Amino acid sequence: MKLLSALTVGAFQLKNRVLMAPLTRCRADADHNPTPLMAEYYAQRASAGLIIAEATMVMEGNSSFWMEPGIYSDAQVKGWKVVTDAVHAKGGQIVLQLWHGGRACHPLLNGGAQPVAPSAIPITGDEVHTPEGKKPYVTPRELRDDEIPGIVAGFKKAAENAKAAGFDGVEVHGANGYLLDEFLRDGANKRSGPYGGSIENRARLMLEVLDAAISVWGADRVGLRISPLNSYNSMIDSDPVAITTYIAQQCSTRGIAYLHVMRSDFFQAQQGDVLTPARQHFKGVLITNMGYTADEAEQAISEGKLDAVAFGTSFLANPDLPARIAAKVPLNAPNPAKFYSPGPEGYTDYPAMS
Repeated sequence: MKLLSALTVGAFQLKNRVLMAPLTRCRADADHNPTPLMAEYYAQRASAGLIIAEATMVMEGNSSFWMEPGIYSDAQVKGWKVVTDAVHAKGGQIVLQLWHGGRACHPLLNGGAQPVAPSAIPITGDEVHTPEGKKPYVTPRELRDDEIPGIVAGFKKAAENAKAAGFDGVEVHGANGYLLDEFLRDGANKRSGPYGGSIENRARLMLEVLDAAISVWGADRVGLRISPLNSYNSMIDSDPVAITTYIAQQCSTRGIAYLHVMRSDFFQAQQGDVLTPARQHFKGVLITNMGYTADEAEQAISEGKLDAVAFGTSFLANPDLPARIAAKVPLNAPNPAKFYSPGPEGYTDYPAMS
């Protein structure tokens, strides 16, 4: 199978094209430190061609999931080093997804601090988990232009910390309605000035963060994830093909290791083809995800439409997913009730093949 064949991705030599997508699992401790349970979880899945670790806070005070990990403190670096050592001991490779929650953060998770965003527009139609139960999102504060260099610096420091923690590279999180995606898409970005208006201006922060990560790691160990169609977190854009085209061109110019495109919308509110322009304008390795079966992934790779697929819930429930695909055996079913709950249940207790 093409899906199980080796692939060169920038500086990475992947043993297969079955990648593990970044999955928020909320198993860090109350100080956002990675835990030994997380090391066990990722090591179980080291047969992936590449593990893309979960969205990880680059700066203190920007939590939107309560128990998600960070990469801004010495203790977090040490905790992640246990994870990366465990993955490497099993022959795996792992990159860290660098993330700022933007307007998806909540004061109850961040000492009362108001979340920040490109514009003062709240997420609607959903609620956030807090220590006091589910609460509506609040209206964020619009970032001033003079604050934005500090955001870029926070991402750069996080990239440096990821290197100290033993990761093999980083993926910049530019998807799913978090800060960088909020700046990119015109449904959330209504500002004027150098970071608002045109596509070039709206993409400016994402590309500045990408350049900061490249300055630490080199382009061949940096990836970017985007979700031009996904309406999660109240997101929309008037021209998702245009933003995909521009970002793909800019990533190609920079020579990054890969572009990771979420191909559709969780809620099917927006339709369109963003993979074709991504493939046309990005000359590096194209990774896609959202709802692929092994057969569909195999066909798409064989037809040259993409190079690898990042599997989410199927990797969550099947720690030995590449072996199961090779053996053509049934997959374990994921348990959504335990996606974000503490402890090993629905996390490290999914069985491998006998």
